[in-house]
Amino acid sequence: MSVETGVRRNALRDPRGGSSPRVQVLEMQRARLLSAAVVTVEEQGWAGASVAHITSRARVSRRTFYDLFANREECVLAVFDDAVTRVASELAAANVAGLPWRERMRAGLWTILCFLDDEPALARVCILQSAAGGRCVLERRAQIIAQLAGAVDTGRAESARAAGAPVLTAEGVVGAATSILYTRLLRGEPEPLRGLVNELMSIVVLPYLGAAAARREGTRAAPPAVFVKGSRGPEHDRGVMRDDPLRDLPMRLTYRTARVLEVVAATPGASNRVVADSAGIYDQGQVSKLLARLERLGLVENATHNDHRPTGEPNAWRLTGLGRRVAQQLALGTNVQRPRHGSGQRSGGMV
Repeated sequence: MSVETGVRRNALRDPRGGSSPRVQVLEMQRARLLSAAVVTVEEQGWAGASVAHITSRARVSRRTFYDLFANREECVLAVFDDAVTRVASELAAANVAGLPWRERMRAGLWTILCFLDDEPALARVCILQSAAGGRCVLERRAQIIAQLAGAVDTGRAESARAAGAPVLTAEGVVGAATSILYTRLLRGEPEPLRGLVNELMSIVVLPYLGAAAARREGTRAAPPAVFVKGSRGPEHDRGVMRDDPLRDLPMRLTYRTARVLEVVAATPGASNRVVADSAGIYDQGQVSKLLARLERLGLVENATHNDHRPTGEPNAWRLTGLGRRVAQQLALGTNVQRPRHGSGQRSGGMV
């Protein structure tokens, strides 16, 4: 990892420990960029996808993109890493490591196929589009294939016959399976990939356990489908994060916006001045415009209007249902410092 990449990753860490509003916003923006990158690469192709396409779909500024990633390729590499991390988590949850080799291969293959079925756009990017990627993407693809081949190669310890298999056998097995998945995805066949589990397992065990074991694998009953935790399914195909409450709002999530929502979450009924002081916004015109926009978007509401309070009373802001969902997504409402009258301190820079 380069020094520059390390600096960008450290931007997601709060030096005080825990998770600050700025860190939470960056994490959400990163998730939006990764989701947008998947669909952009699928729609535009590797060569046609650009940073502008990704940031436009994610509704995140180019400045924020370059705070998180050095370039488009690093963003796509992060998509690979995210997918690998999620699959590893599913494999760990299935306790695959504790199974005998053949059952470990079958359970692992089944988990991966279910993941690809649940994430069709991500599957097409990682298996189809990555084949046309740049050098770094091709290297990462080769690393992942090598890791899979390493797992398959442990089958040489199963018997004296298996021990005689060449080291390259595992690489050939993984390559054959990858080629089959590539063809199925390229054709756009509607049948789920997990339906290939028996045929692929026959390919895996044949060079290690022989033809009889391969035939048995081809007739085994498939296990129940694995539903990947946090899967976005078909909605992810359209570039939508199911757990992102901002997906349908025409706005960019900035640090200042998150601070204002945080203040309103922590202090229901706060006036414009309280919101401004607590959020570190010292231009009353700016905070008034921001609150008005958040009201139009349905994130906050003014109790002086909705509760029919007397004219002339200060505004009293509170979150709407959608605003509460956004606050929950960002884990807001716990870091607000009450304004101290006479304090001349200002908050740091904003995204």
